[in-house]
Amino acid sequence: MNKKLKTYLFALSVAVLTYLLIDFTPLRRTIRGYPSRETREAALENRLKIDSLERQIQLWAFQVGNIQRVMSGREAMDLDSIAALHKETGEEDMYATMYARQDSLLRGIVEKETALDLSQADIHGTLLEGLDFFTPLKGMVTEPFNLAINHPYIDIAADENATVYSIMDGTVISAGWNDDTGYVMIIQHGHDLVSIYKHNDRLLKQAGDKVKVGTPIAIVGNSGRLATGVQLHLELWHGGEAVDPAKYISF
Repeated sequence: MNKKLKTYLFALSVAVLTYLLIDFTPLRRTIRGYPSRETREAALENRLKIDSLERQIQLWAFQVGNIQRVMSGREAMDLDSIAALHKETGEEDMYATMYARQDSLLRGIVEKETALDLSQADIHGTLLEGLDFFTPLKGMVTEPFNLAINHPYIDIAADENATVYSIMDGTVISAGWNDDTGYVMIIQHGHDLVSIYKHNDRLLKQAGDKVKVGTPIAIVGNSGRLATGVQLHLELWHGGEAVDPAKYISF
């Protein structure tokens, strides 16, 4: 074997040995900028946390967007209707962009639930049955909940000047006037739950107020263009989906 070939093999051996020492021994940690195993694991964990937070923010945006649509008299949307949002004439919904960017992970969750034959009604019912709700108003349900006719709420007729109460602990996220539905109050509760109270004569709380279960929040009324008498229009939303209040609350 000539001298030149020996030199080449020696250099190759040194290079291979150096690579093995750096990649498979703690020596690699002495190289500036080389990530350790712990650093790579931490980076992966942080990425998973970020993905989870992004999905949660998108779900919140979806829920808030649905509430805004309902308050303005438009139909609530489901996840499969996101694409249709951009086809509406003059649509300027501030959450339209976020709807369009729902990531594949969120859709994967929905598809997985469908594959396991878990209907949305069953999911919501299971989660809500264990909760205690306070009756917001004693009266008669004159218009029941019916999604088939685009009626995702109930109407409760009551005596004039009757008090409306919060169904659970929560925070008032909106309290104001709407030409169609009069004085409206929206409360964010725990368990991803939102309650909406419309057609009030006056409101007793304002946005940002913390309320306890059974707290007086409004006086029932006949306000708004769509009111048909002294009544409370009550909506209950869980995870961005309208649910029937009468299934969980006694009136």
